[in-house]
Amino acid sequence: MTPITSKTSASRMSRRRFLRASGVALGLPFLHSMMPRAMAAAPTAAVTGDVRRFVGICSPLGFHTPYLFPETAGPDYEVTPYLQPLQGHRDHFSVISGMMHPDVDGGHSAEHSFLTGAAHPGAPSFRNSISIDQYAAESIGHLTRYPGLVLSANYNTSLSYTRSGVRVPAESRPSRVFQRLFMEGTEAEKEAQMRRIKDGQSIMDMVLDQTKQISRRVGRDDHEALDQYFTSVREFEQRLVAAEQWEHRPKPQIDEEPPDDIEDRADFTGRMRLMYDLIFLALRTDSTRLISFCGAGGNEVVSLEGVDDGWHNLSHHSRDPEKIEKLAIIELEEMRLFAEFLDKLASVREGGHTLLDQTAIVLGSNLGNASSHTNTDLPIIAAGGRFRHGQYHAYDPERPPPLSNLFVSCLQHLGLEKERFSSGTGALDAIMG
Repeated sequence: MTPITSKTSASRMSRRRFLRASGVALGLPFLHSMMPRAMAAAPTAAVTGDVRRFVGICSPLGFHTPYLFPETAGPDYEVTPYLQPLQGHRDHFSVISGMMHPDVDGGHSAEHSFLTGAAHPGAPSFRNSISIDQYAAESIGHLTRYPGLVLSANYNTSLSYTRSGVRVPAESRPSRVFQRLFMEGTEAEKEAQMRRIKDGQSIMDMVLDQTKQISRRVGRDDHEALDQYFTSVREFEQRLVAAEQWEHRPKPQIDEEPPDDIEDRADFTGRMRLMYDLIFLALRTDSTRLISFCGAGGNEVVSLEGVDDGWHNLSHHSRDPEKIEKLAIIELEEMRLFAEFLDKLASVREGGHTLLDQTAIVLGSNLGNASSHTNTDLPIIAAGGRFRHGQYHAYDPERPPPLSNLFVSCLQHLGLEKERFSSGTGALDAIMG
């Protein structure tokens, strides 16, 4: 588009107009000159204090909640079968029942909304919204080599979505995750990456040059909106500069050997343990502070003693005691692997705190009852972080706070001064210290 000249009236500018440079289009902010009313962008929050992290984990086939939820709420809850492996960290996790994402339905389709809270994911017209990890990455992602990691134990699944609702591809091969985190590329690969970064910086320069011309043609109220827009562009430039700096720094050196991918989907334990180990290494080396992880859960017959039917089939147990017994073997193993992950985080100290203290973790599912495909009364465990843990919180499933309130708490743990996210109306008071 040709830059606006003195002969072009700002009052005739369309909101559809874009700034174009090198094939990249950026939409202008809403301005009074373009629309009757302007919508100002919220200022970007910044991380404050010590280093904080977030991990969101979804078990796509849910949990048999009678084996997870205690009978009695409060700090003196009895230990259920699924909570037994976690008891070494009893003061560092909370069990939460009754919660849901309002208007999120569609059975298995609700997996797409687990970290976003976007309504009606099963509808033909569904469009997702931004996930909590990507939302936080907009503010703090530039502080680490990688703004975030999107991982999955299942192929073609992801929990992470951009602000425009586009799915962020997940990496399901541990070997590639390890290579990305810890193995240096060739000189040719580094040069190619530097060219991409430089191209991005030159685009930002052209965008700012064109928007400065627009700013001369707008009123006083619009200048504030444009200033915010300039700020967001400048912040993106800073992230590009940070990316350039990371390209010049060596990757962390660790003693671990590169992992071999496990192709056998029946080896559920091995595949999940590999991913948890990589998540731990990524956090320990501060390669990223934001991770989403979609766990295993297909119809494979997993290699656990006593299991001779497909996992998905067992999750549709229709209260058959034999099926529930076999399902419990798998889900108890999920909890054991999660407990191992917490053990690793608790074993590393950062100043006066452990890595577990520094990392807010949400483990749960989009399914409250997988057998009937319900998306209410979700099984949720909040662990780590600077929260008040050690209790079972049982909310009334008819009047629960939105699950996104827990995500607001996680954002505040990260140092972001946020009171809302998705359907969330504030932090989850029950766990706030």
